[in-house]
Amino acid sequence: MLQRIQSVYLLFAGLVLFALFFFPLAHNVYIADKPSSIMVTGIYQDVNGIQQHTTSFTALTAITGVVAVIPLVIIFLFKNRKQQVALCYSCILVLIGYSYWMAQTVKNAVGDSVQLDTKTMGIGLFLTSLSIVLLILATKSIQRDEKLIKSADRLR
Repeated sequence: MLQRIQSVYLLFAGLVLFALFFFPLAHNVYIADKPSSIMVTGIYQDVNGIQQHTTSFTALTAITGVVAVIPLVIIFLFKNRKQQVALCYSCILVLIGYSYWMAQTVKNAVGDSVQLDTKTMGIGLFLTSLSIVLLILATKSIQRDEKLIKSADRLR
């Protein structure tokens, strides 16, 4: 049933993960004495006042696209709620690993000389956490639906 609340949670989880392409993971970070922004697609540095793409993160970009599609695929498995729950839990584990990989990529790009603090962290670092929360809410809603259907079957 596509009109259930878990479909909304899963849709928002996918959209939040796609938003990683638009929001920086870190901004106003100085790499080689140039102000830079780090995104999942790569490093963008100010060169003569213009943002230029200097380094590419091909694997991170590809995995971001794959991870963002998973919640959208889970929506269409509404006939098999047990599989939906299993895939939601799997997606949460994948997102935890992905978040770690993303943080390590930012840390390696910045280097040891620069410390990341709250002023330089971008909204992109928090989007995976938001997506995990949305997936947990979707899982709870799916389990609630499963419980409701089992109780309705007992009444028949």
